[in-house]
Amino acid sequence: MEIILLEKITNLGNIGDKVKVKSGYWRNYLLPKGKAIMATVANLAKLEGMRATLEAKAHNILEQSRARAAKIAQLELVIPAKASEEGKLFGSVNIREIALAANQAGVELHRSEVSLPQGPIRQIGEYDVNVHLHADVNTAIKIKVVSAEK
Repeated sequence: MEIILLEKITNLGNIGDKVKVKSGYWRNYLLPKGKAIMATVANLAKLEGMRATLEAKAHNILEQSRARAAKIAQLELVIPAKASEEGKLFGSVNIREIALAANQAGVELHRSEVSLPQGPIRQIGEYDVNVHLHADVNTAIKIKVVSAEK
């Protein structure tokens, strides 16, 4: 299925690119989120008229993401968790707790933006957690997991 992208999508293309995707990806992700339109002659003509508006909007979103990344990079979160004497956590610290701690610290962070490629944190210590805010903006947040007082 051929579509036209309305915004930059990682590993797919930029604004205005005509790409082929599977119909399920189009139907379940791109269409509901307004990230693409069908590649028809009418839509191609319509896109040329909207291109300046779309690029200005994309530039705005990129600048907002960069500003958020600067705030997040300065942030150091301390997350208390129950732990054994050896430093092993009873349970784990996952994406939800990290996003909640960042929001409580005054920085907007969604769960979908946090990445833990090695899985949840299960030990006391300091960690750098990847945050993906935009197709062009990635940063890291410092997390310090400490033992909660009994």
